[in-house]
Amino acid sequence: MSSSFPSRFFAVKTTGGQEKSVASFVALRLQQKQTSIYSIVVLDNMKGYVFVEAPNAQVVTESVSGFKHVKGQIPGIIPFNDIEQFLTPSPVITELKVEDIVELMGGPFKGMRARVTRVELGRSEATIILLDAPYQLPVTVDAAYLKVVEKAKSVVQ
Repeated sequence: MSSSFPSRFFAVKTTGGQEKSVASFVALRLQQKQTSIYSIVVLDNMKGYVFVEAPNAQVVTESVSGFKHVKGQIPGIIPFNDIEQFLTPSPVITELKVEDIVELMGGPFKGMRARVTRVELGRSEATIILLDAPYQLPVTVDAAYLKVVEKAKSVVQ
């Protein structure tokens, strides 16, 4: 982030699932009123929040006022470091562990749940056993098709 202009991030609380419509509304108002908003950030894994980069909180308040899906503005400034970690997603393969419960997001088994039995980091693949199948069927799939639903329970002794 450049230090040539004083920008700050502010969080706006929205109705869950309406983040993109709030961002579109703020962008439309930005074009109409020529306000000094630098960016609008909607993060997929932060439901109910829109982040607005502006010089001060008053500009953000004026930009979001009057829209029915805006629940309010979170007081204070959000440090860029808190948002930056969500901007670069980490590969799913680094999060996978043996015994995790996952959901397949693509391929012929899309929507099915499975248990991870082996993770191959070098090839970015995981071997899974489908939970929805009537018998145990081990399948090796690309880790990009997996979404962790439930982490493996660690045994403490």
